[in-house]
Amino acid sequence: MSNGRLTELQAEYDRYLEADLKLDLTRGKPSAEQLDLSNNLDGILGGFYMLQDGTDVRNYGGILGIPEARQLGSEILDCKPEQTMVGGNSSLTLMYNFVNHMLESWGENAKFLCPVPGYDRHFTICEHFGIEMLTVPMTDEGPDMSVIEDMVSRVPDIKGIWCVPKYSNPTGHTYSVDTVKAFAELPKKAGSDFCVFWDNAYAVHDLEDTTDELQSLMAEAEKAGTQDNIIMLASTSKITFAGSGISFLSTSEARLKGFEKYLSDQVIGFDKVNQLRHARFLEDMDTLRAHMAKHRDLIKPKFDMVLSKLEESLGGKDIATWTRPRGGYFISLDTKPDLASTIVDLAAAAGVKLTPAGATFPYGKDPENKNIRIAPTYPSLGELEQAMDVFVTCVELATLNAEQG
Repeated sequence: MSNGRLTELQAEYDRYLEADLKLDLTRGKPSAEQLDLSNNLDGILGGFYMLQDGTDVRNYGGILGIPEARQLGSEILDCKPEQTMVGGNSSLTLMYNFVNHMLESWGENAKFLCPVPGYDRHFTICEHFGIEMLTVPMTDEGPDMSVIEDMVSRVPDIKGIWCVPKYSNPTGHTYSVDTVKAFAELPKKAGSDFCVFWDNAYAVHDLEDTTDELQSLMAEAEKAGTQDNIIMLASTSKITFAGSGISFLSTSEARLKGFEKYLSDQVIGFDKVNQLRHARFLEDMDTLRAHMAKHRDLIKPKFDMVLSKLEESLGGKDIATWTRPRGGYFISLDTKPDLASTIVDLAAAAGVKLTPAGATFPYGKDPENKNIRIAPTYPSLGELEQAMDVFVTCVELATLNAEQG
């Protein structure tokens, strides 16, 4: 790149500094238009709160949830209703509680495997409980299973692994059939108290007409006899109302009974009225898929625009690489080493907030300082276009400045 190009980029960046922009790409939140798709949840019960068995959902009880919602969750997670419970609006709460539930048996030296780049809130749970985190590289097939199998065979006290198996956060990869089967066998190598946390947050969040197919982990685990070690999670947070949806956890019936006993000391039951609202609104998987197609119509143009901006401005320049997801909520971009934090800071100064550099790694520390997570869903298309104009300028400016020394 020439000094002339650097001068052009600096002038362009200075114009953004003067524009007083206030644009936020920090988290993968649904837009207001996506939330509007579920407004019919309000009033859907029409004053009728009874289940077929005569249960009044307004009253106490039923920690595992109502049958209709357990059925919905089991279909999303591809397991059985009797293996599935329904919680409040946050699957993160269920993850947190399940880890807390297991801590006594794991002991004080527990370690977790963390595929990277990954989901920052998974890492926050481990950090909160003092669980040491060990990174595992991601591949196009999912986490590198050869690395995982080697680590559990030689490193003591590894008790779990975090997974986002479909349209992973942030890379967008879906685990291959062989990877899923390897995960089903993994507890045999890792130990009887090892847990695979299978956070299937984007199970139905397709960006294309044809969906990535994810092999059923629970079916494979039942073949392998490791179903007690599988903890599957999902929620409707990015399906209906992000702040007032329902969440799901599936595991073996025996393991679920133990978790129910643990929860009984802190809750009488979760919001069954909201569970019934969701069961009536989403009905079955066909209804759910039709609903998610409306989401796709709203967010796919945003992903397409981001990818187009990246290609037009950075393509062929050997300064960044990025994923092209078929679903999920994120695009993962890698810069040249040691530049991600500089780019995030430049963008922030110009009024574009991004997820902090390093957030996709345990302890917020990306050892190569190169990964940036882009979250296109929340802003309007016009705001997103402005933000991407700033972002690509920052990427090129930071790279050229580094090359110039």
